[in-house]
This record gives sequence, structure tokens and C-alpha cells, in this order.
Amino acid sequence: MIKEIAFLAITQAHQFLHWLPAALRLAAEPGIRVTVLVSSQAGHDFIQSCDSERRLHIKRLWAPSIRSPGLFRPPPRVPVLLLNARAISRYPTIVTTETTSSILRRLPGFRSETIHLKHGAGDREGSYNRKHAGFDLTLVNGTKDRQRLIERRLASDENVRVVGYGKFEMVRTPSEPLFSDCRPIAFYNSHFDRKVGTWARHGRSIVKAMEQIPGWNFVVAPHVKTRGGWNIRSDARNVLIDRGSVRSIDMTYTQTAGIYIGDVSSQVYEFVRTPRPCIFLNLDCIDWRSDPAYSHWNLGQVIESVDDLPGALDKAAGLQPLFEPAQRQMYAASIDASGGPASERQAEAILAFVNRARTVGDEGFLEAAPIDSLLQPQHIA
Repeated sequence: MIKEIAFLAITQAHQFLHWLPAALRLAAEPGIRVTVLVSSQAGHDFIQSCDSERRLHIKRLWAPSIRSPGLFRPPPRVPVLLLNARAISRYPTIVTTETTSSILRRLPGFRSETIHLKHGAGDREGSYNRKHAGFDLTLVNGTKDRQRLIERRLASDENVRVVGYGKFEMVRTPSEPLFSDCRPIAFYNSHFDRKVGTWARHGRSIVKAMEQIPGWNFVVAPHVKTRGGWNIRSDARNVLIDRGSVRSIDMTYTQTAGIYIGDVSSQVYEFVRTPRPCIFLNLDCIDWRSDPAYSHWNLGQVIESVDDLPGALDKAAGLQPLFEPAQRQMYAASIDASGGPASERQAEAILAFVNRARTVGDEGFLEAAPIDSLLQPQHIA
């Protein structure tokens, strides 16, 4: 008997890279059929480009028509989930990296079991909201996430597993240099939340300061969900601004750069996988030492003015030995690299969950037409 597992692809494409390794690994298992439910053609094409052996069955969900949907501007999640709840419910097991889909559990007759594969490994409190409690199983990157979810009563010892960071298995080696010269590269990566990110309030002054710093190249890539600041540009040869491309999500920049400049983005943990200097921008003079959301600011220099950036860059290499032990320790807590490839650990955890004795029979699922008849490549206006 074929066991059906569905992965939801209704987010911006940066989240796809967190679940694709597990989906591809599961699809190689005999007796397992993995279907990806995707809400846009751009998402469909991206996922297919990562599946050279065509292991995954990709189905288009109905979606509201929006102008210019793309990899980083998918149709809105809630309407997609509500419009397709009946079709989604035909799959006994649903895997997702976002928490909005927890609303499905509140719909009458919805009995599919849901697995949250947590993406990102940051420290921000927003990474632990009440929607996390709405899943049957949660798979996390490291012991930090496990402990915090249990402490906040969003998960229990029984339904949260540490499985590592699958995205690392999707890393692609950059095919060409980012700049025409060999100057060192610093990567500035701001969080999308205007309350804690630096791009909305300070992006212009940060870019202007970078243009004036000799001897360095800068990649400026705010999180792909960042809104505003679209008019911040640079013609300087040493500044590359990327507001949304595959390179901004596939770790091209975290691999290539020698120094990380940021605020609260969890990409810092992808960067310190290989310990290197970090500089954090406390341009709003936050009392960060007493706030766990800023724990990662212990991994590098913290400056309170863009005028301090040149000096911080000059000192970075010399100060790195002071920060490297903390980088290794906090990385290990945030991303567990033990126990083999993350995709195998994720697949094993999902299969163990699927194969356990179920307490809900087939009659518990919504009555619906065959799956293929419910998922058509069309849009609802």
C-alpha cells in the first residue's frame, strides 16, 4: 500500500530549501509517494528545478489571482489554505515549514495530521508564537529550538524532534565571482521585521557609508520578505544590492563573504557554520544584553553608528579569536550537525510518525473527490 505524504509550498521560496531535502529523501523510499502542493507557477518551476530525477509529484493549488506572483511574492496563504482545505485533507500527512497552516486544524472535518518542519534557527521571540502548538509533530534544527518550544508549552517532550538543518544540503557553489576584483566581501543582511530590522530606518545611510569604505566590496541583501526601501540604490562598483533573487536564499552570499553585517536575521547561524567575523548594527541603541532575542550579538562586534563601520571592519580579523568559541557553542545549540545528514534524520522522523499506530481511521477524513480532480492548474479570480 502506497503511503501518501504532502508538502505545502505556499510560502516565499526561501522556505522551500528547508523542506526539499526531506521531501526528496522520502520520495526515494519504496512505498512512499510525496506530493508537493504549490500555490504558484514560479514555485512549481523552482521546485522542479531542484528535482532532477523527478521524484516529486507537484500539484498546483487553486489560488486567488494577484498581480505578478513570483518566487518571493506568492498568493496569500490564508485564502489558499481555505480554498484548498478539502483537497489538502485528502492527504493523511501534511508537512509544512510555516505556521499559518495551523488554521486547517480548526476547520470542521479536517483530520489530516500535520508536521511542522521549523525553518530558520534564530533567537527572535517571534519564532515562537502560539501557532506552533497547532501541529502533531514539530521537527527543529537544534536543541535551542526544542528547549524553547517546550518551555513556552508550544510542544512537549513527545512531539518535538531535533533533526538538523536540511538547507545545507541544497547549497550550490557560486558559478561566477560576485565582483570583478579580489577585494574582501562583507555581507549585510537585515531582518524583514521593521521593529527589529535596520533596513527600513537606516538602509540608506548604511549603503552610503559602504560606498565610501575603500578596500571592501559589500553585498546588501535584506530578507526577501522585507517591504519598503525599494528606492535605495547604489551605482558604486563595490556595492551589490539584491532585493530578491535565488542567490539571496541559496547561501551564495553566506558562503562567499568574509564578514557578516546584520541585526536579528537567523542567517547569521548559516554564516557561522564556518566561524568568521560578525558585526551587528545597534543603530537604535537597544538594551540588547538583557534580551534573549539578541543572544547572537555575542558572536561579534556591536556598533551603534554607521560611522563605526570602517573601524569595525579593520578590527574584525584581529578580534575573531575572541568570538570564535561563542560562535561554535551557539551554532551547535542552534543547528545540530550530529547523527548524519539532516535530510535522512528528517525523513526518518516523518516515517516513524507516519508508521506508528494511528488512532483515527480513514473515516475520519473529509469526504472528497479523487485528489487529482481537486487540484487543477488554474486560478480563482
